[in-house]
Amino acid sequence: MRDALAAAYQYNPQLDAERARLRATDEGVSQANAAFRPSINAGASSSFQNTDTRPASFGEGRLYPKQWNVSIDQPIFRGFRSINGVNVAEANVRAGREILRTTEQAVLIGVVTAYMDVIRDQAILKLRENNQRVLADTLRSTREQFAVGEVTRTDVAQAEASLAGAGSAIELAKANLKSSRANFEQFVGRPPGTLVEPRSLGKMVPKTLQGAISISQQEFPSVVAALYQEQASRWNVDLIRGELLPTVSVRGEYQENLDSSRSIDESRTTTVTGQVQIPIYDQGGAVYSRVRQAKHSHVAALQEIQRAKNEAQSAVVAAWSQLQASRAQIVSDNAAVEANRVALAGVREEEKVGQRTKIDVLDAEQAFLNSQVNLVSTKRNLVVNDYSLLQAIGRLNMQELAAVAEVYDPTVHYQEVRRKWWGLDITHADGRYERRDLWETHGERHKPTK
Repeated sequence: MRDALAAAYQYNPQLDAERARLRATDEGVSQANAAFRPSINAGASSSFQNTDTRPASFGEGRLYPKQWNVSIDQPIFRGFRSINGVNVAEANVRAGREILRTTEQAVLIGVVTAYMDVIRDQAILKLRENNQRVLADTLRSTREQFAVGEVTRTDVAQAEASLAGAGSAIELAKANLKSSRANFEQFVGRPPGTLVEPRSLGKMVPKTLQGAISISQQEFPSVVAALYQEQASRWNVDLIRGELLPTVSVRGEYQENLDSSRSIDESRTTTVTGQVQIPIYDQGGAVYSRVRQAKHSHVAALQEIQRAKNEAQSAVVAAWSQLQASRAQIVSDNAAVEANRVALAGVREEEKVGQRTKIDVLDAEQAFLNSQVNLVSTKRNLVVNDYSLLQAIGRLNMQELAAVAEVYDPTVHYQEVRRKWWGLDITHADGRYERRDLWETHGERHKPTK
């Protein structure tokens, strides 16, 4: 299980795509910080001018005027929009990290489910193949008994029908196994090899329902994401309100003109301008409407927090109930398997002395098989429900499972770009998009490779 989880964590395309989306969200902080920085522009021009007058004058003739200039614009005060823009972007980044955690949990529970489905379907196929061999022996024995007149043709037909049904069940079991293996490969990226039944999560799972609910209210990704989205909505109100405040900026410009006229060969101009702009009634009142709109959005974000908490609690209660049911069912299924084993042995002995019919034996064999299949399915459900509870409380992640030596660290790219002034590349010299230094080492260093 640990190998399957590690492979999916490192190479699953859905998870890689969400990491890329988070890195794109990180760029929003860099864009917001750009509001603090100057804008620098340069320009140049060259032209041809011919003047012909009648009568001829001093200004007549050809000129080749040239001009170039450099300007710099530095915002000083933008109604607190710059700092509020950064606050909004950073809150969105934190919410994006929780969305990444949600995707990680979905991928990991998908791996667990696919892994256990393969184990279940392999066991069921093995049970049905073994049952087919038993029924084949039963049919052969029944035919021998029919030949000497110990049983009727009806007994033979019943044994033949049971064997035919077993063959049909085997084909269905094979189809289910193929589907499970394909699903496993979808999540993990490679076909399943020899799978070993995983151990219980033990202390990782809360001991009480109330404890599980308490953890989920603080750690479930959608709850934490809703908190950060509320922060972003609150800062957005201040961001828009800043458009109603004055703005202050400074502009510096240097311009040089060459051969601009007959009397002037060269001129240089340096200008520094301070500008204050005070909005009186901007955009026909649209800004006021946008502020009101943002406030309503903030109220909605507050309600989304409670909705996320309610959903998290519901998910925990459902996962807890399923886990407890599986634990109780595994005890019952084990008892049923043992009881049916004893009953089958007894029916076979009674059939030998004429106290039971052949159909009684076939029914007992089918009951024994059904109880074994139920036990295999319950074992699968127990493991999946164990991990589902871990997902419901928000702790189904690689840090908790410790299945890899390195975990993806989203803060590395964030710190790299949040104050970045320029640069276009997101790849390495070898063309990789995924930076290996975005993985945080835990324990012995084993870098995942493509």
